[in-house]
Amino acid sequence: MLRYLSEPALREQITAITNRTEAFHGFADWLMFGGKLIGHNDPEHQEKVIKFNELIANCVIYSTALDITDAANEIAGEGEPVDPDDLATIAPYITHTVRRFGNWVINLAPPDQPVTRLDLEPRVLFRAGPI
Repeated sequence: MLRYLSEPALREQITAITNRTEAFHGFADWLMFGGKLIGHNDPEHQEKVIKFNELIANCVIYSTALDITDAANEIAGEGEPVDPDDLATIAPYITHTVRRFGNWVINLAPPDQPVTRLDLEPRVLFRAGPI
């Protein structure tokens, strides 16, 4: 504890790591369906829910990191310099590109009316003559 109080560099390092961890947990909470409440008292079920949520968060972070890498490579391919220090400031916890509930396409145009005409002509329904 005294070392933490006496060394500013150590405090900065611990604060930076804590901030990253808190940012991850905030992102994972944002991704979690149903809010922060886990509806079961079963510890095994709770652990599964938490691990699944962290897996989803890691997958989204990985996808975002790939998108950032593609964008940086495209900028570099156009001949523009890409500063690694600038890339280091980009957090992978981007939420505006994530569709948590999928892609909902709403078509407000009414559907075509089904054909409901029924022909009850005997020659169409029943064959004339022996089978």
